[in-house]
Amino acid sequence: MTGSKRREELINTIKSSTSPISGKTLAQLYDVSRQVIVQDIALLRTAGYDIISTNRGYILNAPHAITRVFKVSHTDAQTEDELYSIVDLGGTVVNVMVNHRVYGHMEAPLGISSRLKVKAFIDDIKNGKSSPLKNITSNYHYHTVEADSEKTLDLIEKTLEEKGYLITEV
Repeated sequence: MTGSKRREELINTIKSSTSPISGKTLAQLYDVSRQVIVQDIALLRTAGYDIISTNRGYILNAPHAITRVFKVSHTDAQTEDELYSIVDLGGTVVNVMVNHRVYGHMEAPLGISSRLKVKAFIDDIKNGKSSPLKNITSNYHYHTVEADSEKTLDLIEKTLEEKGYLITEV
């Protein structure tokens, strides 16, 4: 088993456990030394996982949010509705991305997680501070959306599809 595969399984084991798991137990489970587990834990922490070492073993402090990338298209007038649709269902619009034929991949962080942040974003656009990135690709763009569960992301996807914003690749 490769190191990256082991770390993937390791985080899933810790995540699904209802009690702390000792380094010794993890080492036996993955047939490696305890030191390898310590190094894997350090790498997982670097990757953003909040793993806590207790006197009884390792636990994951908080579950990682789940993300999904949606390809969407809509008019400028529909931007507000698109963003409200996502945040009202519990999603956070992490970023916006476009793939321009000349300039390549372009991405901007958004961090829109509430109606208040949607309103501030829309106000900035309306006040001429900038124009939406989607305008350079004939309205086609991508959003990384973060949520607490796959169920929430499924609901967001269904809503975007029903409103005609979601582009499904063939």
